[in-house]
Amino acid sequence: MLDIVNKFLQKYIALLTICSLLLGVIFDDFGKYFLFVVPFLFAFMTFSGSINMKFSDLNIFYKAPKDILFCMVVLHLIMPLLSYLIANAIFDDQLLIIGFVMLMCVPTGVTSIIWINVGRGDMPLGLAVVLLDTFLAPIVIPATMHLVSGKAVKIQTADLIIDLILMIVVPTIIAILLNELSRGTVPKIIGTKLNPFSKLALFSIIFVNGGAIAPYMKAFTWELLLIIVVVFIVVVCGYLVSIVLSRFMQHSYPRHVSITFLCGMRNISTGVIVATTYFPAKVAMPVAFGMLFQQLLASIVSTQLEKRRKEV
Repeated sequence: MLDIVNKFLQKYIALLTICSLLLGVIFDDFGKYFLFVVPFLFAFMTFSGSINMKFSDLNIFYKAPKDILFCMVVLHLIMPLLSYLIANAIFDDQLLIIGFVMLMCVPTGVTSIIWINVGRGDMPLGLAVVLLDTFLAPIVIPATMHLVSGKAVKIQTADLIIDLILMIVVPTIIAILLNELSRGTVPKIIGTKLNPFSKLALFSIIFVNGGAIAPYMKAFTWELLLIIVVVFIVVVCGYLVSIVLSRFMQHSYPRHVSITFLCGMRNISTGVIVATTYFPAKVAMPVAFGMLFQQLLASIVSTQLEKRRKEV
């Protein structure tokens, strides 16, 4: 039964992603009551994606330093610069330009883990980059924002790191311990059974976070439409750059999948919080609208990668 549900969710993942986001926008007042659940859903998704890992897999930091460095360069040099150039060419508004840079300088999305798992990517590489990037976030985000805006930005570093540890590090260690101590028995018993629940957790997160863009969607203007279009272009560029450069580097299929999602996705929730806390509301607009396309494009990319995997 669970296998049938998982296949259904996998087949219609793009449609269900859109529906989850639209429902989140429509029922934003309802969704905000479930914000406290999001960290637990993130933790569950990380646990599910890590259940087949072993401690030896963490050697990825030593086995693939070039791939990890490659991801960091794309995430925090190429894409923020490209986003700045695109926004600066279209908008004569410093706040919007800052917002577009913010969209691409926040760390890679934790939800990339589930897409890597769905696409049969290199999970150790995915977890390594997510862990490293989230720990660097308190340094990277303030430095980038200061460079673009000339304004010093302080982030609650301790709280941010603690949250990320609870969402990523702890569930990963628990999953690896279960695998190691049971000698692979636990993953065999519950591994595949967790897949449909991971996807449902993803849809739930999209639904709850969809409320972040609701206030902007309810006040439509032509400038708003232009911002949405440019956000779409920037997010698409994020995926295209990662796909093209990864193929140019001749990565294996699993690593190509991981790099595609790691470099194409962002932790939008963190970006929205930083933008609304330290800048005028307008800065948060490009960041929030990134949520409108990021998961949708991830589902489309996942479908295309799956077709390529079957061909290979």
